[in-house]
Amino acid sequence: MSILRKLTLIAGLSVFSLSASAEVAVIVAASSGASPDKGAVANIFLGKDKSLKPIDQKSWTPAKDAFYSNVVGKNEAQLKSYWSGLVFTGKGTPPKSVDSDAAVVGEVAGSGEAIGYVDSAAVNDSVKVLFTLP
Repeated sequence: MSILRKLTLIAGLSVFSLSASAEVAVIVAASSGASPDKGAVANIFLGKDKSLKPIDQKSWTPAKDAFYSNVVGKNEAQLKSYWSGLVFTGKGTPPKSVDSDAAVVGEVAGSGEAIGYVDSAAVNDSVKVLFTLP
């Protein structure tokens, strides 16, 4: 196979893999009147704004990475350090965390006061999407 064909194949596969990645949806209950913007959502997940109860994901999934990178501006190590400091000083506790997108949707849908993020494929009629992240 020629170099040009290999490069064309690689470029084509790269474009396909980018388009196959899912969006992340920031959600509240369908009945919720809350509509915080991106900055307010960051403050909610950092414990600085108590207007909504954040529901986090336990594992560092692609959705969690996209959410914390794009909304909160922290990677996994920075987030762990942030919460370690607050917990150690007694000034805060991290958000409740659950095992899956379905669990986040369930928690958020069951409470008019909760907010979470999930892969957009997990969204259903029980929740309202505030905004999505690529």
